Amino acid sequence: MLRQAVILVGGLGTRLGERTKTVPKPMLEIGGRPFLDTLIDELARYHVFDEILLLAGHRAEIVETHYAGATKGRAKILVSRESEPLGTGGALVHARNLLHDRFLLLNGDSLFDLNLLDLIARAQGGRVHMALRDGVVGDRYGRVVLDGDVVRDFIAPGSGATGPVNAGIYVVDKSILADIAKLPASLEQDVFPGLTASGALRGTAYRGYFIDIGIPDDFARADRELPEKLRRPAVFFDRDGVLNHDSGYTFETHKLGWIEGAREAVKAVNDAGYFAFVITNQSGVARGYYEEHHVLALHRWMADQMALIGAHIDAFEYCPDHPDGTVARYCRASDRRKPAPGMITDLIKRFPVDMTRSMVIGDKQSDIEAAQAAGVAGHLFEGGNLEVFVKQRLASTRNG
Repeated sequence: MLRQAVILVGGLGTRLGERTKTVPKPMLEIGGRPFLDTLIDELARYHVFDEILLLAGHRAEIVETHYAGATKGRAKILVSRESEPLGTGGALVHARNLLHDRFLLLNGDSLFDLNLLDLIARAQGGRVHMALRDGVVGDRYGRVVLDGDVVRDFIAPGSGATGPVNAGIYVVDKSILADIAKLPASLEQDVFPGLTASGALRGTAYRGYFIDIGIPDDFARADRELPEKLRRPAVFFDRDGVLNHDSGYTFETHKLGWIEGAREAVKAVNDAGYFAFVITNQSGVARGYYEEHHVLALHRWMADQMALIGAHIDAFEYCPDHPDGTVARYCRASDRRKPAPGMITDLIKRFPVDMTRSMVIGDKQSDIEAAQAAGVAGHLFEGGNLEVFVKQRLASTRNG
């Protein structure tokens, strides 16, 4: 599993005119906040990246002041600063000693709403695997010619060609740096042609919202659209009895048994563009059977196991409290403990959730009552294959 995400933040952004003379393009405000904040938030919700590396060039001091030494979720944020413009390939060469052997690379001036872990899971062959946006209309972007998942050619913008476009997200093998003979260097112009000739450049096309803020019209469109486009429905999963077998106060990884189709069900939710959340009562903490750090460690392990098949949970919420607990600080009633809706309402304060199409999936009546109290649909899972169950609920939501 890749643990590092790298964002290119160094371009001059000349097409945006006066806006970028004093501010790096990714630091411009879109929807009331720096665009780069949004990209980092999108990465952090996957819970697999330990490090987010920002490759800063133009007005790099602004990026350093805003992010250096910061963390987001489980990810530490680092900044690599260029002293002169080196191009997209040169920025990687400059940061060579900071790069992992394989990493996720993103352009800092575009957002593509796809399941990044699906791209990572597919990137098993080739030295670079691109995310492509399918179905883009117009001649602004060049086109990519695919043969299966092998990139065979690039067609320049303005030629009237059809096909997917490069969305500026890549799974990269660090070995490509050996292909860069001189600086400055461009990935697109100096590296990708050689990879294409050798069959080492791969790609997968996705649908999903895509915006590049590099020209004034699209910058304005992003400012109008982005807050609503980031709003999405959610599936709130109970944990024990839904994602894993309820063996009684589960907290050890070697004792966790996945429900059939559980990880695949989470991936189906991810691929549908929904948030995926876990809401779980963990009274074992209040009863003294285990501690909160055991819960956190188990959830991190579950996240890693899901990531292996391209699935992720956006947030794990748990309630350690119980009024009959034996550990004094947890011996209390809580509005976060189901059937109360507190875990759900806390999540919708932190994430832009479309509640009208959201749902809770649980195996107990308390889960359904929590859903009702929060104002979302509740579905009782009584066993079987969770992927089949979830896909049926997603289909009925889309159709009804």
